[in-house]
Amino acid sequence: MSGKAEIKLGNVQKTLLFPLWGRVKESQKANPLLIDTTAVQLIERIDYDFSTMEKNLDEISQLGWIARCIHIDRTVKQFLEKHPDATVVNIGCGLDTTFERVDNGTLRWYDLDLPEVVDLRRMLIPEHERRKYITSSIFDTRWFDEIVVDDNILFIAAGLLYYFDEAEIKKLFLKMANTFPNSEIIFDATSPFGVKMANRMVIKRGGMDEESFLVWGLKGANKIEKWDKRITVLDDYPYFYGVNLKKQGMGLTIKFKAALFNFFKASFMVHLKFQSS
Repeated sequence: MSGKAEIKLGNVQKTLLFPLWGRVKESQKANPLLIDTTAVQLIERIDYDFSTMEKNLDEISQLGWIARCIHIDRTVKQFLEKHPDATVVNIGCGLDTTFERVDNGTLRWYDLDLPEVVDLRRMLIPEHERRKYITSSIFDTRWFDEIVVDDNILFIAAGLLYYFDEAEIKKLFLKMANTFPNSEIIFDATSPFGVKMANRMVIKRGGMDEESFLVWGLKGANKIEKWDKRITVLDDYPYFYGVNLKKQGMGLTIKFKAALFNFFKASFMVHLKFQSS
């Protein structure tokens, strides 16, 4: 027995290993854009062969996961400046370690995912008074009843929503608006072109099958505002916007690919607010 945690996840759930691997790769660089010591510790405790990812995934994919972390970390920290006792709900948390990077010592945090993922998390990362786990599908909104809000609430959804149909996401957002007025959500989205590219260049090359394919392609954040008058887009921007690619002395090829991603907005961040009326 290796003493490591065995991965017993469904096809879609296994994609949570991509960003974990990406954060570890970044943390091991000489001049990293992001350091995630918790991710480095976690990957050593997981019984999984990452060689297919190591061999087949290109640098732009790994950099995309880091850019997403940078944007989400910044948004959470800015939210906490306004609401230091805020509640943050990480829906579809996977093996995300945002809490460890942004904790201000007073926030209330919930990590939500399916049973097999939460079971794995509990083996690796213990809960505590301000950091709780919720076992649920994101669409079974009975989990709303478990959320305690002392100040305001921010939802984060990293690498999640594009695995579902748009109609499902719309229904979820409207329920959030009904239950948590004035709350906010930040998530990453992918254009229809980006969905096709990700399925071909990341999912297949990373050793996953078609059951793990992305589904929802969003042409622009302004489309979501049309779902309901209470939904307001606070910000939306391409993945690599504001990411200091010069910091690592990256070559022209990776800079060109990042510029293309930004120009075509293949992948982008969306920050919404659910207004009270």
